[in-house]
Amino acid sequence: MSLALQYLKKMSDKKEKTFKFLIVGGGIAGVTCVEQLSSQIQSADVALITAGPHIKAVTNYKQVSKTLEEFDVEEQPSSVLEEKFPNLTVIHSAVKALHTQSHSVETADGRVFGYEKLCICSGGRPKLLTQDNPYVLGIRDTDSAQEFQKRLSSAKRIVVVGNGGIALELVYEVEGCEVIWAVKDKAIGNTFFDAGAAQFLVPLLDAVKPERAVPCKRTRYTTEETAVGSSHTFTADRNLRGCGSGPTESGSALGPDWHEGIVLQGAEQVSRRVSVEYQCEVEKIFTSEELLSSPRQTLRTDTVGTWPVYIQLTNGKTFGCDFIVSATGVVPNTEPFLHGNNFALADDGGLQVDDHMMTSEPDVYAAGDVCTACWEHSPMWQQMRLWTQARQMGWYAGRCMAAHVLSELIELDFCFELFSHITKFFNYKVVLLGKFNGQGLGPDQELLVRCTKGVEYVKVVLSGGRMVGAVLIGDTDLEETFENLILNQMDLTPYRDELLNPNIDIEDYFD
Repeated sequence: MSLALQYLKKMSDKKEKTFKFLIVGGGIAGVTCVEQLSSQIQSADVALITAGPHIKAVTNYKQVSKTLEEFDVEEQPSSVLEEKFPNLTVIHSAVKALHTQSHSVETADGRVFGYEKLCICSGGRPKLLTQDNPYVLGIRDTDSAQEFQKRLSSAKRIVVVGNGGIALELVYEVEGCEVIWAVKDKAIGNTFFDAGAAQFLVPLLDAVKPERAVPCKRTRYTTEETAVGSSHTFTADRNLRGCGSGPTESGSALGPDWHEGIVLQGAEQVSRRVSVEYQCEVEKIFTSEELLSSPRQTLRTDTVGTWPVYIQLTNGKTFGCDFIVSATGVVPNTEPFLHGNNFALADDGGLQVDDHMMTSEPDVYAAGDVCTACWEHSPMWQQMRLWTQARQMGWYAGRCMAAHVLSELIELDFCFELFSHITKFFNYKVVLLGKFNGQGLGPDQELLVRCTKGVEYVKVVLSGGRMVGAVLIGDTDLEETFENLILNQMDLTPYRDELLNPNIDIEDYFD
C-alpha cells in the first residue's frame, strides 16, 4: 500500500463522526447555508465548523423588490443556532486540512470529521500592504476593528490606503484625527461609483452642508479629472460626537454598518480633516530612524516632526502618521483546502463553482467570498464580494446540496438574474443595479444623469435604448421602477428625454 493510501486510510479510521452535510465558516454564507439545510432536511446530521465562539446571523431581513434585499448582520453565540436546529452540531476549531478523497476534514485540534456533502464558506482575508508590520492595520473582523478603535483614540494622524467600502466608511466616520486618504484611482469609491457620483459625495467630507439646488435634467455630463499626484483637502468644522452601540462580529468579515458599533474618535478635539491623494499607491513604509538614513524625501510642511511610521507614495510625497490602515480589499481564503486536492481556481484565486455552487472536487460546494462564479452569467449580473451575495450564495448552495441528496432538479436562482445591492455611504442610501458602471459595455452605452446637490444623484446606463444599469444615491424611490425596466428590457428610446425629468412621476409613467 502506498504512503498516500495509508494516510487516507488513517484519516478514514480517525473519523470521529460522519455528517450528511458539513459546512466550514461561521460567516453569513456559511450560517445561511446551515439554516437552509437544517430546516429543509430536518432528519439530516448537519455540522458547522467555525474557529470563533460566535457566528453571523441575518436579522431584520426585508425583500425590497424582486432582487433587492435589506438585512442586518448580528453577532450571536453559536449555541443560538444549535438551539434552533436540533440536528445541528457546531464544532469550534480552525480547519487544518481537507482530504477530498477520503471525504474528511481535519481540524486544528487534531479531530477528523467525515462528510457526504461539504460546503466551504471560509470567506476572504485582507490584502495587507505588508505583513508583520505593527504600524499597518487591516480591518476585517471585530478584533481588528476594536484594535483600530483603541489605536485611533490616541492618534493625531492616520493614513488610509484603499478605495473600497471599508475605506469609504472610515474616512467619513473618523473624527478628531487627521486622515490622509491614498487612492489609486482618479476618483473616490471607484469600486462602486463613476467620477460623477464621486463628485456628488466628495463635498460631504466637509461638514458644511451644501445648499439644496434645483434638480436639473441632462443627458450628458463632464467631470473634472484629477491629475496624477494631485490632492484635495477637506476640513469639517463641527462638534465631535461618539457613535452609538451596535453588533459586531469576531472571526469573519465585518457586517454592514460595522462602524456604528464603535466610537471612531481620535486624540484631537478639533475639526475633522481629510486629505485625498489621488492616483497613487504605496512606494515604501519606514520608521523615523529609517527616514533619517534614507535619501531626502518630499515631506508635507506639517509632516516635519517625529512620527512612529512614515509612508512614501508613488506621487513622491511622504507622510508621517501614527499608523496606517490597509483597506485594499480581500482575497479568497482558500487555505488550507488546496494542499493535496485538485480544485480548479479562477484567475482571482477563488474556488471555481458552477451554477449549482459545486467545485471541481466531488461533493464539495463553495459559497461567498471564497468562491468565483464560473457559470455563464446573466447579461445584467456580475459577482462582487458583498454581503448580499454572500447570503444569496449560501442560501442557494444549501438548496443545491439538499436537492442533490433528494435527487431533485434545481434551476439557477432568480437572484443571479440581476445584480442588485443596497448599502449606505457618507450617510446616504446607495442602490446599485445591473451594469451600474457600464461593466463590459465598452463604448456602446449612454449615461443619463440627474443630480440635486446634497440631496440625490441618479445615473441610468442605457445600451441600445434599453436600461442596463443604474446608480441611485439618496432617497430617490426609483429602485423598484428601474429594476423592472432593466428586467423587462423595454425600449426606452421614445421616453429618453423624460426618463429623469423630476417633474414626472416615473413610477406612474411605467405602471
